[in-house]
Amino acid sequence: MSGDLVPERRDLRVSHEERDQVAEQLRMAAGDGRLTMEELDQRLEVALGARTYGELEAVLRDLPPAAGAARVPAPAPKELIRLKATSGQIRRDGAWAVPSRLEVEIASGSAVLDFTQALITQPALDLSVAVGSGQLSLIVPPDVAVDVGSVTVRSGSVRQRVRLDPGTPVRLMVTVSGSVKSGSVVVRRPRRSFWDWLRRRPLP
Repeated sequence: MSGDLVPERRDLRVSHEERDQVAEQLRMAAGDGRLTMEELDQRLEVALGARTYGELEAVLRDLPPAAGAARVPAPAPKELIRLKATSGQIRRDGAWAVPSRLEVEIASGSAVLDFTQALITQPALDLSVAVGSGQLSLIVPPDVAVDVGSVTVRSGSVRQRVRLDPGTPVRLMVTVSGSVKSGSVVVRRPRRSFWDWLRRRPLP
């Protein structure tokens, strides 16, 4: 398996500007009496030396939103991401940043793109696929629509198991193009685990 892998948000690198923004939030929290001067000094040292979003979020974790908690700037999504699977699996789930263009090449492996909790900042995604004997699965919530009408199929299959309910606002339109040889492309809704089903929890 190889490709342009997207790291978890907490592992992405931060800029000087983002460190300065968090430092200012900490100073405001100290001014409000939420941090002692000793705590401020300790957290400023961590914030100004932070390399990743996870390190910045740690110094804001116990502060309320008014003091800047959970306001670490989100990383900007890439314009183009290329993913390639030979015999392994590629999986994108959780809070991954959706680009405006995505190219997926699968030889005999598989890829899963789960949009359920994805960070969506633009209304459209151009998804180009080249599937050999593997499988590409798109897991989409109700407000994400997928058009697979431009996919060329040889001996494989394209299965669209999602129908958009009338009147549902579309947050992201995914247009899929490319080719499928003997593999498959599947578009489906999220599934509940056994324990979620047993406890009658709704779909994510």
